[in-house]
Amino acid sequence: MRAFQTLYIYLTLALAAVSVANASLVDDILDAIKNAATCTTCHALFVPLKALAVLGDKPFTKTFVAVCKAVKGLSLTTTSATVQLECRLPSLPMTSGTSTHSDKAATKLCDALLGLCQAPDVNAYKVPFPKAAPTAVTPVVAGRNPPFQVVHFSDVHIDREYTVGADATCTKPVCCRKYADQAGKPVQTPAKPNGMRNCDTPPALTQNLLNSIGANNKFSIFTGDIVEAAVWLVTQDEVTKDIDLFTREMTSIPQVKVYPALGNHESAPTNAFTRNTTTKTNMQWVFDAVSKGWQPSIGASAAQQAAKLSGSYALKVPNSNLKIISLNTVYWYKTNFWLYDSDNQQPDPNGIIEFAVRELQAAEDAGERVWIIGHMPPNRGDTLHDQSNYFDQVVNRYKATIAGQFYGHSHQDQFAISYSDYKKRVAQNAVSVAWIAPAITPRSNNPGYKIYDVDPDTYEIMDAKIYRADIDAPNFHTTPKWDLTYSARALYSPMVTPAHPATTPLNPAFWHRVTEAFEKNQTAFDVYQSLRMGGGQGVNPIVCADDQCKKDTICDIRALSVDNSCTKTSPGLSFRRRADGIEVDGAEPGATGCESVGISHVFHELVGKKDAIDFDELRAEIEAIVTEAEREAATQ
Repeated sequence: MRAFQTLYIYLTLALAAVSVANASLVDDILDAIKNAATCTTCHALFVPLKALAVLGDKPFTKTFVAVCKAVKGLSLTTTSATVQLECRLPSLPMTSGTSTHSDKAATKLCDALLGLCQAPDVNAYKVPFPKAAPTAVTPVVAGRNPPFQVVHFSDVHIDREYTVGADATCTKPVCCRKYADQAGKPVQTPAKPNGMRNCDTPPALTQNLLNSIGANNKFSIFTGDIVEAAVWLVTQDEVTKDIDLFTREMTSIPQVKVYPALGNHESAPTNAFTRNTTTKTNMQWVFDAVSKGWQPSIGASAAQQAAKLSGSYALKVPNSNLKIISLNTVYWYKTNFWLYDSDNQQPDPNGIIEFAVRELQAAEDAGERVWIIGHMPPNRGDTLHDQSNYFDQVVNRYKATIAGQFYGHSHQDQFAISYSDYKKRVAQNAVSVAWIAPAITPRSNNPGYKIYDVDPDTYEIMDAKIYRADIDAPNFHTTPKWDLTYSARALYSPMVTPAHPATTPLNPAFWHRVTEAFEKNQTAFDVYQSLRMGGGQGVNPIVCADDQCKKDTICDIRALSVDNSCTKTSPGLSFRRRADGIEVDGAEPGATGCESVGISHVFHELVGKKDAIDFDELRAEIEAIVTEAEREAATQ
């Protein structure tokens, strides 16, 4: 009897101790959430989260889901499945078992997830090169032969669930779908056949695009993002089918030769590309899917590279001296949370930079010119500073070989410049320019693409012509028409000093002088800002309200290495409702790109909406989660 009493007392005390420990952990979590307003307090948040992670993936994920659901009106909280998919991503770094979260790792996460820290200083690393740069390079003269044309399109975001007649006015990031919670409700703005504002691309518009870009063009480049932006619903099966369908559509039109790059939406969950050192899971299914789908366009050898090299590949364009190197830049993406699953600093996740160096060196040895294509430009605020800096080292080393860089992701018509000396950003130091294409999706802009006039000897760009389809035009929903918006040479050449010769490519020095024109001429700057979004009804133009905004914008153009940009991280970015007639905010005023509907926006918004949390209700839910986890652990 006495033994039984002793055991009873022991168990009672043990349960009480667990209860106290659980209460303390819950208190710590809630206090950390309440106080998360600065970089320092964000760091403090990782202490209880790491303790929670010890209980396992399931309770950790459930707690994040509970926090998401507790914020009334928070983005992407339309259903339980929504929150479950979106809010489990930040648990990856905590539950990996290999991350203790050093100061730098925590700072990077606080920057990416909550916007409460500025990106830390770049980890010093010198990219190794197999050879030193040649001491003398014999320049090839451009302008002696007629140019050929290349189409650059990006961010198609095809919505296979697009439904004609569904509502284009909704409270979700992507409308024009038959959502269950809209059944039986009156339709405010019926979706039309070829696309609507607030909606991703219907298949009909995609087919029209492919039919329109084939004529008189040598080839096309596609810089990623096939899958629609309903990120809370995507599955591996859907992504695989979307990749297969679009690649078959591209190859079904004989005159359309397309060289693609991989986007951050070509995964499930979105952005989640595992490193090759990750043991929990892998993304080989994505690389196998694109390898199979791209093979008719890029050939067997490049397709094998794509399967083995995380979606990256290189090829020689037939009957030319041009090599295309396609890079998976999602391994440099802040909101790819698999990049934080270990404290071991990897300067080159999955060897993307090493692959670029190897192919560039081979091109230099062979006397070839190179185009770099990728989805995410390395100057974006959502790019990790380390990898952007390291890749810029590569650009500077092979500046005589690289004829151009081509990206998408921002959904805007933009350019950015790399320099040999960022402390002295002048035309003489400009070494490379990135051409950034607008998006095909009409979600926030008029659909658009670029056609480049390419010099056949240097493979530099002689002109860039931007074509857009006005979705408000009377004929858009019968026969969309892609009209010339402007010619870069015709528009910008008169602005620069000294005058730019007609036979000289639109080279990095030219684009630097364009930014000098922006500094001196407000009208020139305003024209550039208006063209970024493409105009049209329902499109919010990007307007700088003060001189500092203008200075920062020009500074960012002059920072293809993002660690030299002027844009700072800010917390509490709002995700304003479509029903209010207001577009989704992005990382900068007017941004509506790939980052505007993902998990980072959910948590950025959480910072600004903590007052809307019922902490008593949240406490009860987290206590139940922790208690259940402890009970399950005790029975194992």
